[in-house]
Amino acid sequence: MQINSKKKSYKQLRLILGDQLNEQHSWFEKIDTSILYVMMEISAESTYVVHHIQKITGIFAAMRLFHQKMSGKGHDFYYFNICEKENKQNFIDNLSELIQLFDIQKIEYQLPDEYRLQKILQNETKNWDIPVNCVSTEHFIVSPEEFDQFYRDKKEYLMEYFYRYARKKTGLLMQGSQPIGGKWNFDADNRKKLPENYIKDFFNFEMVEVSTVYKDIRNANLSFIGKINPNAFLWPISRELALKQLTYFIENQLPFFGTFQDAMTEKDAFIFHSRLSFALNCKMIHPLEVCKKVEEAYFENPEKYTLNQVEGFIRQIIGWREFVRGIYQAEMPDFKQLNFFGNIRPLPSWYWNGNTRMNCMHHAIKQSLEHGYAHHIQRLMITGNFALIAGMNPDEVDAWYLGIYIDAFEWVELTNTRGMSQFADGGIVGTKPYAGSAAYIHKMSDYCKKCVYDLKDKTGEKACPFNVLYWHFYDRNQEKLRGNQRVSMMYAVWDKMQTEQKNAILERANHYLSKIEEL
Repeated sequence: MQINSKKKSYKQLRLILGDQLNEQHSWFEKIDTSILYVMMEISAESTYVVHHIQKITGIFAAMRLFHQKMSGKGHDFYYFNICEKENKQNFIDNLSELIQLFDIQKIEYQLPDEYRLQKILQNETKNWDIPVNCVSTEHFIVSPEEFDQFYRDKKEYLMEYFYRYARKKTGLLMQGSQPIGGKWNFDADNRKKLPENYIKDFFNFEMVEVSTVYKDIRNANLSFIGKINPNAFLWPISRELALKQLTYFIENQLPFFGTFQDAMTEKDAFIFHSRLSFALNCKMIHPLEVCKKVEEAYFENPEKYTLNQVEGFIRQIIGWREFVRGIYQAEMPDFKQLNFFGNIRPLPSWYWNGNTRMNCMHHAIKQSLEHGYAHHIQRLMITGNFALIAGMNPDEVDAWYLGIYIDAFEWVELTNTRGMSQFADGGIVGTKPYAGSAAYIHKMSDYCKKCVYDLKDKTGEKACPFNVLYWHFYDRNQEKLRGNQRVSMMYAVWDKMQTEQKNAILERANHYLSKIEEL
């Protein structure tokens, strides 16, 4: 806890959440000693799902650095450490104490990204005797109201239309009203597998020490999953570190990002990905400043930074990231209950330890436990793909994704997982299920080379589970999916198979499902 001023009363209290570390917010334009800023490390936010230790540590460490910097500039702060006895371990009780302690006359908070927190703050404070006001985080490019207006007269959410709107609004990679290069989207150029001799000749992760934070988490007896080296933390936990990481990414990784953004390998957890998602989602840096620096690099050196690299990166941020946030705000709370396929199978225990013989799953899960990270194709087409074709309960899938990844906050996790990955929303986020067989995994990775299962075997004892479960998924969901034009080719192939082959595939799939813990 820290108070810069000795005064014991404040006109206003401003609450800052752990993912609202925006130094450039208008709140901080001037010093006002009548305002008390409050930050809280609380168990209620650390245990609603079992989080990765790097996620809890990273958020607390970033909060402490933010508090230290902003209080050093002269803003008055009251900071709840996770271990302090005075900490009631939830927002409402801590706020109630501070209202009495400092004779607070008004409360402000920035709109939480997560629906759950929006409702807690709205419902629990609405009957208080003092005004409680909610303001913008000033982080996103498109507001929820603007998003609703954009889709008001459209039959469905299509990201491509929204992405073009965002490009026009920001002016990124635009010549007047037209996209630079004559195309909006260069995704077709961004699906290359890494070469056999791939070796990344750079590795610049600025390690920081977070041992004090880690010790506090252990002393607070918070449960967690995963691994951490508290003396060499890999993730940017301040605006300065995030900007340094952005500069390094642009110089070294951006020239290859687009081409290989979907590639997967045992050799490298991060490949050419930026490692900026945690800093972005905690609002240490703004999406527009990131994209503008990337665009500036392209304009200065278009031979080094070809258009498909730059456009692919910018699309992920101002297109997909803003798009899924808009859907989350528009469709909650109903979205969280959707289960289009009625899936109820529990996650196998090896999702929590990686002890499976499927090499792709083993590697993706082990990597996630080690780093709190896997890139979007590992999440979508490995761990998510298996959960989809095996019929896993989307509630359990959501909890796993929300807990294991350092950049996972519900607004971005839920729409990506329950929506795009599991198609549990029936097509709100994506227009088709992202189911894939071993052929896709082999095309985009080196995982299949060392696997005990045979990627070419469709029915035998060593048949890749992805192969048989892929067809089992389409067979058992015919009633729901046959009318979807985007998967009509799969049913055309299935219909042409001989009955004996179909039965053999389904028999092997049912065997694997009955022995799923042993895969």
